[in-house]
Amino acid sequence: MSPLRTGMDLKLDHFDYPLKPQRIAQKPLPRRSRSRLMVLRRATQQVAHHRFEDLPDLLKTGDLLVINNTKVIPAKFICHRRTGAKIDGLFLRQIDTSRWEVMLRGAGRCRLEESLGLKGAEEVLLYLREDLGQGRWIVEIQPPTPATEILPRVGLTPLPPYIQRSDGSDDKADRQGYQTVYARHPGAVAAPTAGLHFTQALLDQLVQRGMQLADVTLHVGPGTFAPVKCQQLRQHPMHAEWYNLPAHTAERINAAQQENRRIVAVGTTSVRVIETAARHATGKALTAESGWTDLFLYPPAEFHAIDALITNFHLPQSTLLMLVAAFCSPGQTNGLATILQAYAEAQRREYRFYSYGDAMLIE
Repeated sequence: MSPLRTGMDLKLDHFDYPLKPQRIAQKPLPRRSRSRLMVLRRATQQVAHHRFEDLPDLLKTGDLLVINNTKVIPAKFICHRRTGAKIDGLFLRQIDTSRWEVMLRGAGRCRLEESLGLKGAEEVLLYLREDLGQGRWIVEIQPPTPATEILPRVGLTPLPPYIQRSDGSDDKADRQGYQTVYARHPGAVAAPTAGLHFTQALLDQLVQRGMQLADVTLHVGPGTFAPVKCQQLRQHPMHAEWYNLPAHTAERINAAQQENRRIVAVGTTSVRVIETAARHATGKALTAESGWTDLFLYPPAEFHAIDALITNFHLPQSTLLMLVAAFCSPGQTNGLATILQAYAEAQRREYRFYSYGDAMLIE
């Protein structure tokens, strides 16, 4: 790693790192809070090793933890052409009760107006109405049926591609394991994975020890796994995701800032909500807001509201790794070098990586 200082000349290749396949976690631990937790202190670049259940001892009294309460929907489905050819689908959003936006894999030979059968609901047909490119389609559902009625019947957990499942036989376990215990609002097609380590007992313990909780919603989209293809990071078209910052959370964030208490974001999705709202506030108090955010944070981005971050270990060259590297770059510190050194140590100590893997507390 070259001794870059400010991050201004960082390119995509700088965010690459080698990872042994056996370090990619394929299943969650039987007990969520027993996952490992690396604590990384940005100012000194020192690391320490704990269990996630040690979190009440590692945080400070008065810390405000901001969690993302989105709920993963069973968005993965299987459909087939009249020839019998199988096509893998991913539900993205419902436009109305008769139209969905979906992603189809294996539909290269499909044509507009063609109908696809839906496995598990043979009475439902998907008519291809518009090709949006890059595997995305607008489909018409006949008969018109809300996605909330169809997907629980036919859908599978939308696991990321690096988690291997042969036939969906583990989907019952994944529907529980790939969901935070505080998930409330359906809409995500990927989990806010930093939150997967929490149990209700651990959350209760944090509150008993004097920490506060506040929630936001950001419906994680498939763009979280979209590869960055531009060497110049500023040219990357960041995906947009819908978010909501409720009034009670804005009030708690404002109070924490006024009282000089830390704001601890649980996951990069919570970061994007809070930092989006902070940019809209332009130095004033945060207020309730909702909408779409395409905020892309990479070195040397500044953080206006976040003091600490709980996050998992992220893919090479991903926007998530870039966000974490930016957070590790206070002042002139080379945050990318800091995070890559921590990742290398995590591999040496056999941490589990990615969605079902272990966690970091960066402060």
